[in-house]
Amino acid sequence: MLGTYLPFFSVWLKNIGIDAQWIGIITAMPSLSRFTVLPFITAFAEKRNILRGAMIAMAFLTAAGFVVIGFLREPLPILIAFALLACVWTPLSPLSDGYALKGVVVYGLNYGPMRLWGSASFIVGALVCGALLDVVNYQHLIWIIVASAILSAFVSLGLRPLHAPPVTAEAPRASGLLKQKLFWAVIGAHTLIQGSHGAYYGFSSIIWQSMGFSGFSIALLWSVGVIAEIVIFAISPRFTFEATTLVIIGAVSAIVRWILTAMEPRLEVLIAVQAMHGLSFGITQVGIYTLLVRSVPHHLLASAQGYLVAFGGIVSAITVVMSGLLYAQFGSGVYFAMAAMGAAGGAVMLVWRKRLDAAHGQSSLRGA
Repeated sequence: MLGTYLPFFSVWLKNIGIDAQWIGIITAMPSLSRFTVLPFITAFAEKRNILRGAMIAMAFLTAAGFVVIGFLREPLPILIAFALLACVWTPLSPLSDGYALKGVVVYGLNYGPMRLWGSASFIVGALVCGALLDVVNYQHLIWIIVASAILSAFVSLGLRPLHAPPVTAEAPRASGLLKQKLFWAVIGAHTLIQGSHGAYYGFSSIIWQSMGFSGFSIALLWSVGVIAEIVIFAISPRFTFEATTLVIIGAVSAIVRWILTAMEPRLEVLIAVQAMHGLSFGITQVGIYTLLVRSVPHHLLASAQGYLVAFGGIVSAITVVMSGLLYAQFGSGVYFAMAAMGAAGGAVMLVWRKRLDAAHGQSSLRGA
């Protein structure tokens, strides 16, 4: 579903007459919901051990929400409908990751090789939607997104119950994580580095379209990034670097990538730059999730992921809105601001690197 939504939802908005400022506000709604309703939903589902049921219900509500949006054409109604939709859609990501991370712990699985299948499905969605973009009226793009949402909902019925180890009465609560400085360091690095992708998610397709690239070329550019991401996830079990080092590599890659993207290079150069997504996003994700798995108690993994996404949502919401304003004024120059965000995330990890490395092997984060 994300393969159709991320590259083309903003393009659909633009082609039904929504201006850049409104696009920035509308597309910020998922980020806004991440730090409002999302933490409560993830904590509720994990506490009652109903991750599977919650994911299925929200997948069907998401599909219904996109159907409603497909009939709207004015910015304010779309904003309201999308804000409500985001409340049931955005929890799907942390619940899915929490579900996966529990499987990592319970069954001794590797996160990266599992996660790559999500990336592979992204490529299929992007390429199919990109190919259709050249033959379908841009104002009908929303129905491709609707179709993928409906498919996602029915696929969710195949999820299996995950039997977790029993939790003792003395087990720490999720809120205790927020008292740990090291957990905040992980949140800070994650939100800044991954948040630096905000302009890319919201406006890259629009910028590329204005540069004269075809729909298939736009889909290809998105797919190159995700293919690089898949490679990183596939080989991640072989990494020997500390998780903190992986995050720092991701931050440096983000800085270089966004500076080069701001220069509006030719298609062949941009393809090479897009391959850096495997580092700016993929290797950062592996590093952050490795820190979570080795540091957070099993029964708090979904909640920890919820907090991670929630506070990331604060940064992402601000980033996407500001990206709309910056894009309206400076065009592709918005990416220079994204490079600064990546640098800030890398600085956070550098400051806390020694203490996070020292915590390696402990069962939970400590508040020292």
